[in-house]
Amino acid sequence: MPRYRLLIEYDGTGFSGWQSQAEGTGIQDYLQRAILGFAGETVVIKGAGRTDAGVHALGQVCHFDIGRTLRTDTIRDAGNVHLRPHAITIVAAEEVPDSFDARFSAVRRHYRYRVLARRAPPTLDRHLIWHAKGPLDVARMAEAASVLIGRHDFTTFRSSDCQAKSPVKTLDRLDVLADGDEIRFDVSARSFLHNQVRSMVGALKKVGDGHWTAADVKASLDAADRTACAPVAPPHGLCLMRVDY
Repeated sequence: MPRYRLLIEYDGTGFSGWQSQAEGTGIQDYLQRAILGFAGETVVIKGAGRTDAGVHALGQVCHFDIGRTLRTDTIRDAGNVHLRPHAITIVAAEEVPDSFDARFSAVRRHYRYRVLARRAPPTLDRHLIWHAKGPLDVARMAEAASVLIGRHDFTTFRSSDCQAKSPVKTLDRLDVLADGDEIRFDVSARSFLHNQVRSMVGALKKVGDGHWTAADVKASLDAADRTACAPVAPPHGLCLMRVDY
């Protein structure tokens, strides 16, 4: 049975997240209906990361098995026709060995969180960036971010709904970079806990606006207690940028 890998991008606004939902409003549901629409076969799409409602992707990867061989350009082009007018695009498709698994074969995932640190609200990017409504100290946030790098128990930064077996994760990168009024948090790890990135950004934002210090972030981490977490950053500033294999 052939297996195909897809590279997907989507604007998560208005969707209930990646995961299939009973009401059929997950990104996964729309992709499965698109494949059924042109191939006439029901498939199960499996993704590299389960992005939450409102979270976006430029580099989501998924795979599916189907009963017959398909042209990869047909999967891309016919799939995109059936995805209209929804803000989901199949960027590329390729046939892969059945040993490939979009989730378990991944060695690193890269996310970017965007914050607009100015008084005036955004217009074109209003669904793609968190409006912080004021200046943030990038140097202080970068210093505090270093506390989170490495292997830690991230219970504090883990959603109470997280289904991961262990709260221990290794954070490879958490860069805080300024580009004019925009601040970008570039985050990389093999895998993440549910809400981990948004929880970490929420903590760093408190450092940036002067309410916390790097020591407060470390104390929050060391507490290994969800109640010690800062307010979680909203989903619309987060984007899955790339998955490495």
